[in-house]
Amino acid sequence: MRARAPLLAIFGSLAMSTSAAAEDDRAEERARMVEEQVVARGMHDARVLAALRKVPRHRFVPPAERERAYRDRPLPIGSRQTISQPYIVALMSRLADVQAGERVLEVGTGSGYQAAVLAELGAEVHSIEIVPELAEAARRALRETGYERVVVITGDGYRGLPARAPFDAILVTAAPDHVPQPLIDQLADGGRLVIPVGETLQELRVLERKGEGVIGSTVTSVMFVPMTGEAQKRGD
Repeated sequence: MRARAPLLAIFGSLAMSTSAAAEDDRAEERARMVEEQVVARGMHDARVLAALRKVPRHRFVPPAERERAYRDRPLPIGSRQTISQPYIVALMSRLADVQAGERVLEVGTGSGYQAAVLAELGAEVHSIEIVPELAEAARRALRETGYERVVVITGDGYRGLPARAPFDAILVTAAPDHVPQPLIDQLADGGRLVIPVGETLQELRVLERKGEGVIGSTVTSVMFVPMTGEAQKRGD
């Protein structure tokens, strides 16, 4: 029995080294993803870039997609939903301009990856997902990667989360054909709403509350999955 202890220690050490090496390999992939897909497109927000280098994107996609996790493309995550390509996650994070300690609402948790990036930026994140299976998978992925403080709520995010409002930023990761008024109403003064709007090809818009008014701008064209639930039944 005494002879086995050193062998177990050796094998345990080797297993830990192998695991660490695997994580290091993925860290290199993340660094390459950031340089080739984000910095190369002109984004230089140091905090966002650091968050993308840190969050293990491959842990937020199904096992069959993990080898493709750091490619410049969206990936299927089940239930006819996708995880956005890395650049779009970076862009929305930069536009939200999240600061440490701010309260953020995400509408459309999906895989949980965008929520993890926001949490890495120091935000208090509440995220709503309409598909129960995705909500549960996101909770698990967030917990397993150390972002267990992100609150994932199963439900329709069209009306936001008035019980936790106002929010310093709201990010919407599915496209309605109009901007939901409840989300605008839940912005804090100076708060920013980042949202794709439209049908097949959408506009990525940023709306910022200024006192009693709202100013907005269109950033670029994007393609997101449509927002389901109440968004499909009404317009403001």
